[in-house]
Amino acid sequence: MRQALLVLLPLTLLPRPVQAASSYSLRSPNQRIEVLIDARDRIRYGIQLDGKPLLENSTLSMRIDQATLGEKPRVKASRPRRVDQTLEPPVRQKAAALRERFHELRLDMQGGWAVVFRAYDEGVAYRIETSLPAPEVKVYAEEVSLNFPGDLGVFFPKEEGFFSHNERSYDYVHLKDIPATAIATMPAVVDAPGGVKIAIAESDVEEYPGLWLKGTGGNGLAGTFPAYPLKETLEHDRDLKVTERADYIAVTRGTRTYPWRIVGIAEKDGDLITNAMVYLLAKPSQVADTAWIKPGKVAWDWWNANNIHGVGFKSGVNTQTYKYYIDFASRYGIEYIVLDEGWYVLGDVMKVVPEIDMEELTAYARQKNVGIILWLVWKTFDDKFDQAMDRFEKWGIKGLKVDFMQRDDQPLINFYHKVSREAAKRHMLVDFHGAQKPATMTRTWPNLISTEGVRGLEWDKWSDSTSPEHDVTIPFTRMFLGPMDFTPGATRNASKKSFAPVFEQPMSLGTRCHQLAMYVVYESPLQMLADSPSNYLREPETMEFLGPVPTTWDETRVLDGKIGDYVAVARRHGRDWYVGAMTDWTPRDLEIDLSFLPEGGFELDAYADGVNADRWASDYARAKSDVDRTRRLKVHLAEGGGWAARLRPRN
Repeated sequence: MRQALLVLLPLTLLPRPVQAASSYSLRSPNQRIEVLIDARDRIRYGIQLDGKPLLENSTLSMRIDQATLGEKPRVKASRPRRVDQTLEPPVRQKAAALRERFHELRLDMQGGWAVVFRAYDEGVAYRIETSLPAPEVKVYAEEVSLNFPGDLGVFFPKEEGFFSHNERSYDYVHLKDIPATAIATMPAVVDAPGGVKIAIAESDVEEYPGLWLKGTGGNGLAGTFPAYPLKETLEHDRDLKVTERADYIAVTRGTRTYPWRIVGIAEKDGDLITNAMVYLLAKPSQVADTAWIKPGKVAWDWWNANNIHGVGFKSGVNTQTYKYYIDFASRYGIEYIVLDEGWYVLGDVMKVVPEIDMEELTAYARQKNVGIILWLVWKTFDDKFDQAMDRFEKWGIKGLKVDFMQRDDQPLINFYHKVSREAAKRHMLVDFHGAQKPATMTRTWPNLISTEGVRGLEWDKWSDSTSPEHDVTIPFTRMFLGPMDFTPGATRNASKKSFAPVFEQPMSLGTRCHQLAMYVVYESPLQMLADSPSNYLREPETMEFLGPVPTTWDETRVLDGKIGDYVAVARRHGRDWYVGAMTDWTPRDLEIDLSFLPEGGFELDAYADGVNADRWASDYARAKSDVDRTRRLKVHLAEGGGWAARLRPRN
């Protein structure tokens, strides 16, 4: 990752904390966000936007060995700092350049620890740091207490327990209605007065468990963590469940930085989509050479159950079927195919099923310039990790899709980092499914190209819970954390009345254009084409959009949006712009303002819901026209509908 010159200001220009009886104030660069810190009996803080409270009397602490850091603090020194720099991500999720601009206040405490606060124009973050004499310590607890100025609404992804794929719906509830026993993954997005949204998240998690949130029975949320596992039981080949946990959450170094706790602040719902705090606060890239990292699209087998047809061989998990996938990918410039569950004998990653000749298949893929990504159960993979990695490298495998972790206690966090690190050494991409936490690690490991931990299209195989309303909620919630492998691309589309979950021949809820728009709205540098190649080959017009649509972006503009209702996003790749708009089950008319375009003429190639899309959801109309930045387009979205367009400059 390249970065621009770090702006170091003279000491006289640095923000000076206002100190009165151990009280401090820190303001964001635009001066609108203020953090008020009280370090008397314990560390307390509040956050205001334009003088109006967003958090108040919130507390933080950490119990390490016999000491509780944060109680009865004694400040030795306060050190302010300002940073204004530009980062150029090697894998562009939101933009080619990200501005990192913040004011920081570090409070060094007696006892070998510190707390660091940062105020961005987009929110606030804090972390604890330690420089303890012991080489190893146990962390027994961390207090993350977030108190809001009233019984606010919150999009709360409630979980059943710490063992989870993190594929939840973001249900809107009030803080007081969340029992103290209810836990959730992140982010929780709080609905503050005046339309302000507050997203709670974290970043830079290493050698430590992931943060979860729970209710307090009042106007707050509190952090909770899975304790360190002591005993585990493996069910089948993939579910490694914890049967006994310790009374501590981490065993770690005495001198270290701990994860950032993030309070993202968005005045408009759409600002949640462009907020890059999670990425900016992650540890910088640990991959020196990133030139080999190649984002792209993937032809996926599992969702469509290998239902290819019109061929002279039996489709399934076999060499001929995957050659067909490779031919399809090569025809449309799709960079990868994935071999999902079934390519190896479950339980032993070193035993390829006899129906697949891996040497023949990988040679064919190289000839066609298509990369192969292998799906793996994490525990089976970890049992023979070095042996498997050596074989994958010999085969020329381009990526690993690692699944079913379902945990983020400290050992699993270590596993995510290990896989990403060792894969980078061998020039392999990583796509983690079965967990959410790796989404926050993509700056540290740019080859960690995408992550799941989202209720995605696969749920349409067995339920109706991945509704259009859900589809227009997750860009503002789950996607706040980082890349989101929703796996879109269904060509069998259904209205609410005609939908049925069919595992072997699945369909999607909502229209064809709803699916196309996901490729613009949803961030995933490794983006799946979930349907059967046979279905795509019958849809040449659809492929004229899906073939060229990029997976990384130089610029992002949110044109309009309301969480849970609708969204419209414009993204630039090179000189081309793409626009995607989606709605819930409510049909609506949007105005697409093209003033984001530069001067000059553009060809608009648009896919709109057809007049009968409310009954036959695959119905769409394609139209081309000449436009420029002065145009305002009237767009109608059917129920569960969408609109997708490519704009190419005329010269």
